[in-house]
Amino acid sequence: HYSGLEEAVYRNIQACKELAQTTRTAYGPNGMNKMVINHLEKLFVTNDAATILRELEVQHPAAKMLVMASHMQEQEVGDGTNFVLVFAGVLLELAEDLLRMGLSVSEASYILIAVIEGYEKACKKALEILPDLVCCSAKNLRDVEEVASLLHTSVMSKQYGNERFLAKLIAQACVSILPDSGHFNVDNIRVCKIVGAGISASSVLHGMVFKKETEGDVTSVKDAKIAVYSCPFDGMITETKGTVLIKNAEELMNFSKGEENLMDLQVKAIADSGANVVVTGGKVADMALHYANKYNLMLVRLNSKWDLRRLCKTVGATALPRLTPPTLEEMGHCNSVYLSEVGDTQVVVFKHEKEDGAISTILIRGSTDNLMDDIERAVDDGVNTFKVLTRDKRLVPGGGATEIELAKQITSYGETCPGLDQYAIKKFAEAFEAIPRALAENSGVKANEVISKLYAVHQEGKKNVGFDIEAEAAAVKDMIEAGVLDTYLGKFWGIKLATNAAVTVLRVDQIIMAKPAGGPKPPSGKKDWDEDQND
Repeated sequence: HYSGLEEAVYRNIQACKELAQTTRTAYGPNGMNKMVINHLEKLFVTNDAATILRELEVQHPAAKMLVMASHMQEQEVGDGTNFVLVFAGVLLELAEDLLRMGLSVSEASYILIAVIEGYEKACKKALEILPDLVCCSAKNLRDVEEVASLLHTSVMSKQYGNERFLAKLIAQACVSILPDSGHFNVDNIRVCKIVGAGISASSVLHGMVFKKETEGDVTSVKDAKIAVYSCPFDGMITETKGTVLIKNAEELMNFSKGEENLMDLQVKAIADSGANVVVTGGKVADMALHYANKYNLMLVRLNSKWDLRRLCKTVGATALPRLTPPTLEEMGHCNSVYLSEVGDTQVVVFKHEKEDGAISTILIRGSTDNLMDDIERAVDDGVNTFKVLTRDKRLVPGGGATEIELAKQITSYGETCPGLDQYAIKKFAEAFEAIPRALAENSGVKANEVISKLYAVHQEGKKNVGFDIEAEAAAVKDMIEAGVLDTYLGKFWGIKLATNAAVTVLRVDQIIMAKPAGGPKPPSGKKDWDEDQND
């Protein structure tokens, strides 16, 4: 027999457990892929928790708390969303065990408060212990080889087997645009996906790549001076309609000649200003195209205003709202602009030869769109990891090593605590085992064997030993030697956000929906249906 409080808490925990179980089997390099079909019937094949949650429509309010926590992790760190979900799910599962320990109804709320306080104490203790588990720090973020080795772990969880190649690409792109101030912006790494060839044909370009064809005859310009217009490349149209009365053929000829001369003057003025590439955000008129070819101007049309803005930032141009000749300050510059063919796709490349360009593009090749989308997600995680390292260079061992060490130390701390809190603190420590357990289960290895071996090695004081994912059987390995390292900030925020989400769910005893109650709807006839007809 459950009280109303317990019943509500159990229902909330159940919903969260089911959500966490969905992404748990996708955890780590050997995690299974999920096929997600969203409300628009678009298909996603991925093991990236952030994408799965974004495309799922989670209805249960308690489960939404976990989704919000993983979104916060995505915004704060850009990686580790699955860690938050798995850890929060296990914390709630273990809280349920404590509540089910045969307690009488009157004590349910008392036990719940003890569990919440215990979890909060244990979280605080875990965040105190975490700085002691730092095994090394990034030394030089301008060294491509070193940065590539630090990005291996985050890329490996999405693209196991291709991590070395992809990490090197991401490192080259990130290092080339890292400003002297150290303030790195993830938006400055662009991704362009082109079907064909294989992953190994992917490359990095300094500058921007657009899947577009040039409009005119000119397809290549060296030492480009770029005029950018946010308006169509066409003659100006009056805001109000005008009527012209033409009486004979000569007047008709003069009228169209006047329009042609005006267009000729406008395009000639742009060419005379020194510009040799024109980028426009609107349509290109046939007459304007004719004069652009006449004055040897290269014409590129970009439909997206975001692409236009990014291009302006890359080449240092100002987008002009009208077809006026640009001044030297308003013109952009880059080494070359040329039309190229990648596979059978035409692309326009704005290339910066100098290494410290404002934007780099990673050109991804692959056999299918789904595959390239998954590689793009791996690239995003790698770029976000680089950004985290520019904020905090500290690293902790991966492969479950940090989690087992935290579990060991928090269990010892729990034994020193009096009162009911100690049970919750020990359960919090036990929850950390879920990470190496998920890694082992997804690799097809006996999880209990892995965890007992990890505890045995950690009791000897070897803090950096974690699960060896490449071994055939249950084996452990030094994570620094294996190069499996996680960012300190990723772990810090992951533990904090998962605990906050779990505690918030445990504090809820009622879900009140602001919706009409059930029952039959009133008749939708005449408005006075219930009044006496004789009146």
